[in-house]
Parts: sequence; structure tokens; C-alpha cells
Amino acid sequence: MSNQNNILQIKNLVTGFETETGIVRAVDDVSFSVPKGKTLGIVGESGCGKSVTALSIMRLLPRPAGNIKSGQIIFENTDITKITPGQMSKIRGNRISMIFQEPMTALNPVHRIGSQIGEVFQLHFPGMKNSDIRENSLEMLKKVGIPEPEQRLKEYPHQISGGMRQRVMIALALACKPDILIADEPTTALDVTTQAQILALIKELQQETGMSVIFITHDLGVIAEICDLVVVMYAGKIAETAAVERLFKNPAHPYTQGLLFSIPRLETPRKSILNIIKGMVPGLDELPQGCRFQNRCPHVQAVCNTLPPMKQMEKDHYSACFFTPEFKACNKYLSKNKEQADPETASRPQQIDTSSQALDNNKLLTVNCLKVYFPVRGGIFLRKTGNIHAVDNISFNIKQGGTLGLVGESGCGKTTVGRAIIRLYKPAEGQIIFQGKDIAALDKKELHAMRRNVQMIFQDPFESLNSRHTVGNILEEPFIIHKIGNPEERRAKVKNLLEKAGLSRSAADRYPHEFSGGQRQRIGIARAIALNPRLIICDEPVSALDVSIQSQILNLLLELQKDMGLTYLFISHDLTVVKHVSDHIAVMYLGKIVEYAEADTIYKNPLHPYTKALLSSIPVPEPNSKTQKQILTGDLPSPINPPSGCRFCTRCPVKMQICEKKEPLLSPDPKTSSQNHLAACHLVSN
Repeated sequence: MSNQNNILQIKNLVTGFETETGIVRAVDDVSFSVPKGKTLGIVGESGCGKSVTALSIMRLLPRPAGNIKSGQIIFENTDITKITPGQMSKIRGNRISMIFQEPMTALNPVHRIGSQIGEVFQLHFPGMKNSDIRENSLEMLKKVGIPEPEQRLKEYPHQISGGMRQRVMIALALACKPDILIADEPTTALDVTTQAQILALIKELQQETGMSVIFITHDLGVIAEICDLVVVMYAGKIAETAAVERLFKNPAHPYTQGLLFSIPRLETPRKSILNIIKGMVPGLDELPQGCRFQNRCPHVQAVCNTLPPMKQMEKDHYSACFFTPEFKACNKYLSKNKEQADPETASRPQQIDTSSQALDNNKLLTVNCLKVYFPVRGGIFLRKTGNIHAVDNISFNIKQGGTLGLVGESGCGKTTVGRAIIRLYKPAEGQIIFQGKDIAALDKKELHAMRRNVQMIFQDPFESLNSRHTVGNILEEPFIIHKIGNPEERRAKVKNLLEKAGLSRSAADRYPHEFSGGQRQRIGIARAIALNPRLIICDEPVSALDVSIQSQILNLLLELQKDMGLTYLFISHDLTVVKHVSDHIAVMYLGKIVEYAEADTIYKNPLHPYTKALLSSIPVPEPNSKTQKQILTGDLPSPINPPSGCRFCTRCPVKMQICEKKEPLLSPDPKTSSQNHLAACHLVSN
């Protein structure tokens, strides 16, 4: 794959870490090339070695544990594994730059934005005047599209939004006009609209500067959108590499096929059981002999106990599998008629019927005119100076056995709604009627009884589980609190819960840190269903998980809903996931519901400009997709001083004069006059 057009060549790279049990190879015999001016994507689940590969290129491995053991990293005819730290410091940040995954931790919280960008110029251009440093820093902020750049230079990282922080990271990385930009999961923690902005910005800057990009992600939709070439990694090794169109059209390795099969797509039948890759990536200290994917592969044979060769399939298309040619028949799902996956690779989806017709007509939960405000305090005496309008006069209901999806950007009030329903936040106004009682008005004793029937699954399964308790103790706690059963009966219930959540009974004796992210989320789900609740609030339950694990958790939630008659409020910023699990969807923006409809309707016929922008921003896992992106400009306004009139008017591409003066009410679709499809937009109401 190497030729004179390649700016970077990785040859047989081995990166290891010293552990108590010996050296583990996080990157094992990895080879690939990066052409000039092109984007190479590295994709795979967490723990596959993507980030360690990037840190090896940058020579930023944590020392003394991490070291490049062998191999070459050739940058413009120089093997940078052999050069001195001083020589590498002249390349790092200057010729090769990196955007790190979490900008809040990558930026120094006690230094202003201007000084952090200026530091790059001071380091690589020691003689540059302070006035020139400031001018260049200002120019970089303008280039990455940050509004009011003069003001931003004076601010600290915590004072700007997540999207703006990521733009600052890009400005830092591009300050010295590098030849190669390494972007390590730069959009993973961002909303779909902000993600679209960042991807568009990287593509624009690449065209402008001619730099090469190494883009690391676990999102195949992003890979399809931005990359020219793809390297698929699994457990420290390359499983497959190809041009992006070829990889998506004809994936050869069973792991690549599994990743593509498990993506929930907008055209996937709603509430169908998704295809999955069974199991999880093995730990580096428990790798199998031979093919590292064999323990999860549906085609495993005896020969897989030996290391598979890297076979050439077509020009520049390689796959590390003994049986690759026979697997081409598995690609039915990529054909124009969108058939489901081959049954040998993954079971055919089963659809769970929780449509409106199949649901009980009784409304389990009704929210009326809910407002949740948080006081803003300032001055010497911390007097109240205003309110954060987190949730501002919203209403909706959920039928027994159904799912309402609540979708929108970070900061729009989704999580606040969920926490207000369970009374973790006290509403300022409004009613939350559950089983005929107003949760907002319950006293402490009544609230205790109510919470037996309303439970919550939290976004971060690690933070929501007590690290000092065993899983058995965590799952037994709800029974103790509500005085259910004796110790022996409670232990039996815990074992039953673990089985329902797809975990072994032996998990009861282990601690949360001993489990993977997907397994921890299963523990969180087991805890939520312990008391047989009627309503579960799912707050971003799969956003922190890889796509293959995400599919496992979504399947579990759907199966539990069918078996136990559960009702869900499903909160997420992932519109594909929300559509898959929901019967109805409410779109939130800055504390308001701006559109409400049945799930299929809102995706086929969005009415509100914000909903249209959200849908157009979804990365489609198909290269050269003809979907037109509608990139929103700016950030979510402050909920302390929301815009007068329509909350969306400051970012709306079809804004009218009335939008700035008069707040639109939720109105039915003018074509159908149906109360089942409402949008808060003057274009709809007029």
C-alpha cells in the first residue's frame, strides 16, 4: 500500500505496556499508509488499539509503562521512532498535530483560551512578537468559526460550549499548519448538529491546507462521511483495510460485517431486534491464540487457532481472515432493497408490537405545563439575579406500555424533565400526573412509595453504581429499602434479575470496575427493573457505548418492555436510536417542545426547521450519500436569557419578522389537521 504519495507509513508497529503479569501488546504488528491530502479512518470498538496507535505516532505514550517495542513510523523518509525527544518536539504540534477526544480535559482549565493558543506559537516560533502571537491566535479562532473571537481569547474553557471547546482544540492543532492532523474521536461527545459543524469544518480546512487526516472513531456513519480510506482494528490488530466505498459495499472480515450489521438505521423496522456481535473485545491479557475475533465469530473453525494471513481481496483491499472469499454472500443488507443480514451472521430481526393500536389507551403519565427553573445567584451576598429556564411550560403524555422519545441537543432540558418526573428536581410549576396522583405535590412518604413504580437508568453506568459495593449488594438495596423479603429471598431475586439482564449469576460477587461498559449498563437496567416498576426513565442509556454493545442494550430494553409491560421515557440526542425504540417523539429546544408526533411520522414529514436540521445532520453509514446537510450556525442560546419570540429564531434558516416578537404555539400539521402531529412554528400555524 506504500508509494511515494504517502506522507506517513506505519510498518509492523508493536506498542506494549508493562503490567504485573508481563508485557501486553495494545498494538500488534500494525501496518498502514496515509496518502498526502487524504483522510484515513481508524474504526473499531473501545479497547481495539485505535488511540494507542495515534499516541504511538505522536510519541505521547504514558511512560514508563508504554513503549514502542518494534516497527517503524516513517514520516517524510524519517523513522520517528528513532529520533531524539528534542527532534520529536519540533515535529509534534508543528508537522503532526492531534485533536484529543475530550476537549474539557485536554484544555488547561486555569489558562485563558488566548494564552493556550499563543503557547503553540511561542513554542514553535520563539522569536514571534506578542502582538503577532495575539493576531495569529485571533486569526485561528476566526478560521475555525468561533463567534466574537476577541472575547473568546479572554475566556476560560469552562465558559464556552462543548462545540466551541472542540473548535478551540482544532485551532490549537492547526496553528502551525501541520502536514498531518490526527483527530481522536473529535465528535463522540458532541450533539449531532455540533458534530455536523465539526466534520464540515475539518473537511473545509483540509481542502484549504492540503493536510492529511487520520480520523479515529467508532461511528461508521462518520467514517462514511469524511474518510477516503479505512483501517478496521480489533484487539490490537488490523482486521481489514480498504477504500471507504469498497469497505461499505463489500466488507470482507466477519468483524467489519458485524459492525455494519449492528448499526440501527432510519429504515430499520421500528422496535425490531437488532443484529449484534455477541460478547465483547477480550482484554489484552486474555487474548486467544490465533485469530483474535474467533470467540465472537459466527464462522469460527479449527484453523482459526492459528494467526490468519492478511489476504488481498481487490486492489488496496485486505482482510485478515482465512475464509474471507466465502463471506461475500453475507452482504445482502447493503443491496438496494435493504434486505436484512444473512441469518448465518446474525439472527433475522423480530419486531415487537407496541404500536398505538396495540397499547392500552390509558395514559400512565401526563405532564401538564411543567416548568423547572434554577436560581442564578451573584454579588457579595449571593442574591438571586435571575433564573435558568431549564424546562419552560411543556406538556405531554405517555400511554401504558409505550415509549416516548425525548430528543434534542445538550442543554435543551431533556435530562431535567426526566429528573423532575422522578422528583430529583422540584418543579417550579405544573403537574406530573402518574397513576392519578400529582408527583409534584407528593409528600416524602408518598414519594417513597411512588418511586417503587418509577425508576431511572442513568447515562454513565460507572458513576451511577457504588464502586465499593458488590453487584449483589447494589441489586439487593431496592428490596432492603422497600422491606421486601428476607435475606435468602432477596438473594434469589438478585440472581433472577441478573439472568433477566443477560448476566451470569456469579456477577453478584464482583464489583462494578470488573465489568465492561455494556455489562455495567446491564447492571443499571437490572437495578431499575428490580421492583417491577411501571415507568422507567432511560437517560441516554446507550450514548457511552460502542455500536455493537449499543445494539445489545437496545434489544434488552425492548425485550424487557415486551415481557414486563414496561413504559419508557427514552431520552437521547441520537435520533436513529430514538426512532428505533419510540412510539412517539417530542423534540426539545431550549426548554420547549417544538415538535411532537408518532415516530415514523416525524422522520418522514418533519415540520419544524429545528427537527429538519437534526435529521439532516445524522451521519449516514453510506459513502457518497446524497443526503443534503443543513448545518446550523451558532450555539444554543443561554437559558438564563432565552430569545423573545421563537426560541429557535437566532439559528433558524427560514426566520421571519414575527419569529422574533411572538412565541409560536404547538399547532397541528396544516395538511392533515391532526392533533397527533404538532409543531411550534409560525410557518406551520400560518
